[in-house]
Amino acid sequence: MSTGAAAPEPRRAVIMLPPAYAQACEFRQQGFGAALARRAPRRTEAFFADFAFAEVAEGSVFGRVRRQYVLPAMERGMQVWLGGISLGAYVALGCAARNCGGLAGLCLLAPYLGSHIITGEVARAGGLSQWREADSRATDDERRIWSFLQGGPPMRLFLGLGREDRFLSRHRLLAAALPAADVRMVPGGHDWPAWHLLWENFLDDCLARTQP
Repeated sequence: MSTGAAAPEPRRAVIMLPPAYAQACEFRQQGFGAALARRAPRRTEAFFADFAFAEVAEGSVFGRVRRQYVLPAMERGMQVWLGGISLGAYVALGCAARNCGGLAGLCLLAPYLGSHIITGEVARAGGLSQWREADSRATDDERRIWSFLQGGPPMRLFLGLGREDRFLSRHRLLAAALPAADVRMVPGGHDWPAWHLLWENFLDDCLARTQP
């Protein structure tokens, strides 16, 4: 009988980007750090990062987030989950669509999925599988993100939704294209209480403590 010690838990980094009109410090104020400390493995670190609207508009945020947060964590030998809330989730998707190399997964809580132009196109097409990028009138970044999703991301994708979220009809367009096991819905709207519940769901589903 083998008496060797169990393999150590992998080192993980979870990089989260805030919703519009919020700052990275609000993640900890809303208990996200404490929830991770209670539920996730000891070798998991959370990095809560800021970005500016101007960076999103000019497209520079995607490269900066990868250079400043994703690559340093990878260089430390960590498994990297990239995610965010609302507009922050859009930035995470944009980063992955441009360069998904090395990412272990995406944590998307109530994601902003682009303007009504792109979401309307997907809805009228009958879903993501029927949508045609070549016919889209959306911006380059929006088309790139939906094309990336249509192609099947090569990593785990967690999608968290609030049942009363005012953007739920748009979120359902993405949810319909994902395995049911990767989608979680909780009571609540487009607000921190719902996002906190979804964060706990993500930690339990994707980063649960290793059992002895």
